[in-house]
Amino acid sequence: MKLTAHQFVERDSGAVRSERPFGDWIVNYLYCQKRERAPMVYQLLGSQWFSGFLGWINYDFPLGQNISGIRRFLKNCAIDMNECLDKPEEIDTARKVFERRIRYWQCRPICDDESMVVSPADSRVVLGSFKETSTLVLKGKFFDYEELLGADKAEWLEAFRGGDFVICRLTPDKYHYNHTPVAGVVRAFYETDGTYHSCNPGAVLTLASPYSKNKRVVTIIDTDVPGGTGIGLVAMVEVVALMIGDIAQCYSEVEYSDPLNIEPGMFLRRGCPKSLYRPGSSTTVLLFQENRVVFAHDLVRNLSRTDAESRYSLGLGRPLVETDVKVRSAIGIRKLQIEEMEDDSHEF
Repeated sequence: MKLTAHQFVERDSGAVRSERPFGDWIVNYLYCQKRERAPMVYQLLGSQWFSGFLGWINYDFPLGQNISGIRRFLKNCAIDMNECLDKPEEIDTARKVFERRIRYWQCRPICDDESMVVSPADSRVVLGSFKETSTLVLKGKFFDYEELLGADKAEWLEAFRGGDFVICRLTPDKYHYNHTPVAGVVRAFYETDGTYHSCNPGAVLTLASPYSKNKRVVTIIDTDVPGGTGIGLVAMVEVVALMIGDIAQCYSEVEYSDPLNIEPGMFLRRGCPKSLYRPGSSTTVLLFQENRVVFAHDLVRNLSRTDAESRYSLGLGRPLVETDVKVRSAIGIRKLQIEEMEDDSHEF
């Protein structure tokens, strides 16, 4: 499969930017159709052992930086080390770069409006409705709805049927902490086993339903509680990808102090660190109940931009363009809230 260019929209400027996915050549090799048809090889590529081995080579093996070209990558990925909580000289390995902490309370401010849904990560996002964008399911390009939440989770499958979604794709240069997108009480927290496949857009287009096949951690948050965001149930699905064999749950209400595991019954404040992806690339999917949230107009407009060449548009017959957003920035708002607004100049 010959990989085409992949572009996205930079939210702050509205400019179209080009992305060369990290590890493009190896992802293309691993996921070509000939190897996909070889059951033993394919199972090896999707195993936790192989995923962990690649992560060790790239981020922990002493010679790994030279072998994988990681030094060149770190030089070119334009990470702002001034945002980091730790001193630059202390961030001296590839793993420390990918697992870096930032002063998010300063460099990623959150909006005061409690009805706002915020991005869970520094990421590139696409969004839509399971009703309006059924081709994503029928073509099997991204994920199968039932497999995503777990085929045996009848209560949650019914709750989110016909609802809306946001897919947040973290590239390797991104800050790899997930933050809580809403405020509310955890109703369920569970892990669904799967294999380990890349969230590189090339692999996404090659594999049928890659997000549903990958191991994932699901958190169901009830926001219709005192102090909650008030948009019903929200599912936060954290997807394990190539070279990420672990998602560390580490919820902290004050900076990164006193991290806690996620458990049912916990109240989560909006915008707080929730979990950490181990090095590589990764994806977070948010699911919302039908008619409970309205997405930001700029994110919706950017989906259909015709001046950007997106790999996600291949085979769909229409544009599907990502927007690069910052963690804790507003991506949606409670529908009831926006219906009550009279100011048409509001960004939503």
